[in-house]
Order: sequence, then C-alpha cells, then structure tokens
Amino acid sequence: MSHDPYQALRYPAFRRFVAGHILAVLGQGMLAVTIGWEIYDRTSSTWALGMVGLVQVVPLMVLILPAGQLADSSDRRRILILAEATIGLAALGLWLASRRQAPIEVYYALLALYGVGRTFQLPAKQAIMPNLVPLGSLQNAVAWNSGGWQGADMIGPAVGGFIIHWAGAGTVYALSAGAALAFMALVTQIEIRSPASGGRRVSWRGFLEGIRFVRRSPVLLAAMSLDLFAVLLGGVVALLPVFAKEILLVGPVGLGWLRAAQSFGAVLVSVGMAHRPPFKRAGRTLLASVAGFGVAIIVFGLSRNYLLSIAMLFLAGGFDAISVVIRLALTQLHTPDELRGRVSAVNSLFIGMSNELGETESGMLASWIGPVGAVVAGGVGVIGVVTAVGWAWPELRTLDRLTESSPP
Repeated sequence: MSHDPYQALRYPAFRRFVAGHILAVLGQGMLAVTIGWEIYDRTSSTWALGMVGLVQVVPLMVLILPAGQLADSSDRRRILILAEATIGLAALGLWLASRRQAPIEVYYALLALYGVGRTFQLPAKQAIMPNLVPLGSLQNAVAWNSGGWQGADMIGPAVGGFIIHWAGAGTVYALSAGAALAFMALVTQIEIRSPASGGRRVSWRGFLEGIRFVRRSPVLLAAMSLDLFAVLLGGVVALLPVFAKEILLVGPVGLGWLRAAQSFGAVLVSVGMAHRPPFKRAGRTLLASVAGFGVAIIVFGLSRNYLLSIAMLFLAGGFDAISVVIRLALTQLHTPDELRGRVSAVNSLFIGMSNELGETESGMLASWIGPVGAVVAGGVGVIGVVTAVGWAWPELRTLDRLTESSPP
C-alpha cells in the first residue's frame, strides 16, 4: 500500500487542533522575540535576558508533574482551554506593562504567569494527539503538527520584528493574546476519538508514575536525555538580540529573520518527513541529527556574515525537526493512553528545562565569556552529549522502526 502523506489531515478534529496550535505558536513566537528585544533594549543586560527563561521555567519545574496527571484524569480539552486563557491573560498584562513602561520585575511576574499557562498546556496538547487520529497515522500527525508549529514559529518572530518597528511592542502582546484565545475557541469544537481516562484520584504516587515509566524504558530515557542536554547547551535563542544588535548589526527586523530562520529549516524538513514513510534506523537518525545541530550552532557562533548566520540557523532548525518528530512519535507510540499525560509531562519537563534553562545558561555564560564563546562552547557540548548518550544507551543506537518495541 502506498504511503498517504495527508492521512492525519483527513480527520476534522486534528485539522482544528493544528489550526489552533499554529495560531497559538504564532502568537508565542511574536511574544518571545518582542520580550527579548524590549528587555534588552531597556537594560542592555544579557543577565536580564537570561532571567526571561528562568522565570518561565520555575512554574514548569514545580507544576509539570501535577499538570501531567491532570491531563490523564480530566478532560484534556478543558485543560487546554484554561491554559490558553491563562496565556492570553498574561499577554494582555504584558501589553499594559509595555504601555506604561512598568518596572522589569513586573514583566518577570507576568512571564511567570505565562509559564504557568504553558506548563498546563504542554502535556495536555501532547497527550490529546493520539485521541485525534488512529495510532497508525500518529507519526504523520506529529510531522504535520511539528511542521505547522515550526512554520508559525518561523513567521511569528519575523512578523513580531516588523510590528515592533512599526507599531511598538504593545501591539505584539495584544495580538499574542488574541492568538491564544483563538486556539481556545477552536479546541472547544474538537471531538476526540476516545476520551481521556477519567476518574483517577490525583496523588503524589500518580505524579511520579510518568517518571517511573520513562525510567523503565531505556529508549525513551535516552531520547529525552539527548534533547535535554543538547538544547540546554546548544540553544542560542536568548542571545539572538545580542547578535542582531552588536555583532551582525541588523536591528529588530534582522532579529526577526534570525529567529525565523531556524523555524524555516524545521518546517521544510517536517513537511518533507510527512511525505515519507515511517523511519527506518530511527535511533541512528536521531543521534546524527542532533550532532548536525551542534555543528551548525558552532558555525553560527563563529560567523560574522548575516547570510551565513541565517543559513546555519536554517540547518540547525532542520536537524532539530528530525529529532523532534522522532522523539515525540516515540513517546506517544510507546506509552499507553492512561499514562500519556504524565509521560508527556516528563517530556515537557525535559523540553522546558532544556529551552528555558538553556536561555538562562546562555545569558549567564555570555556575561562571563562573551556571546560568541558561549554559543561555540554550547555547540561543542552538543556533540559531546551525542557521543555520551550513544555510548550509554546502545538501545537507542539500535532502534529501527518507531513502532517495533512495546511499552515496558
């Protein structure tokens, strides 16, 4: 039977989910580039930029495990609706703070609220995907969803950069709030194929079940560890305002394109993967893609040419897209539905710590050894992580098709 590249998109619930998710990520991308530019423009401090990630990761670390169990014991649609409402409220608060030039501490408090919304959003939106399409279409759904949000993440920063220039940061925050509310509205129209398992009592033991499941699955643990440390070391997003303003000299519009380049590479690769049959040699492909990501980050850090910097971020995004699709499909296919919320929470904790703490690490390291040194050192660290993970977990190296092994 020939491969149908559009199989997941033939399900109305998945189409609504993807449309809403694209709008939400569009708003998040606009907000991310704007908050970085505004805080650095007001403070000229890489330390202040690093704090943007830290204040968002603290709610994640505290609340992600309860959020995961809630996604397994409650209506995942309702959780998404409440999470998007919280995100929209935080964005409206940033709009007001920007209009009144509020103290930077107010921005941090609103970003913490924003982080609370995203914490509850992450496991719910990951766990709901297998309820929208048959499991045989899940890798295709992950590829389309990844391509959609990467495309939105590509467009969002670029649009955000233009809006900062022409209308100011406050307009971006207002549009971001509207995008979150649009996702919320679309989620209310979703009909899932099978409801999330309900009626389970929320307990501390239940919080930890996702961690125990991942610990018993060497392949899942290896894939999540690889993502955690690779993005923790190789993330450059927090330092892009510094590169745009002081090294490449391209201003806020150029910053928007720098932010967009990585997502542009990711969306093209994700769409390409949707048109291909399921992976063979998935483990080796995952390791190779993360190593390629590290090499691209090193070259970006050393570049003084704007076009070369764009090209390296494009390649980094493409390599990252491969690892994202493999890891997310692996997580969902190897996890029973009654645990998907909690395992997705563990995955979100790994992702959140790598992204947000990676921003903090980049900002702090740049304040000590400079932005170029911080980026290059991070890329070298990524390659070291690939080597260590491949050696420590041979199960990942030998993983062939994503659907071959059964959950532990």
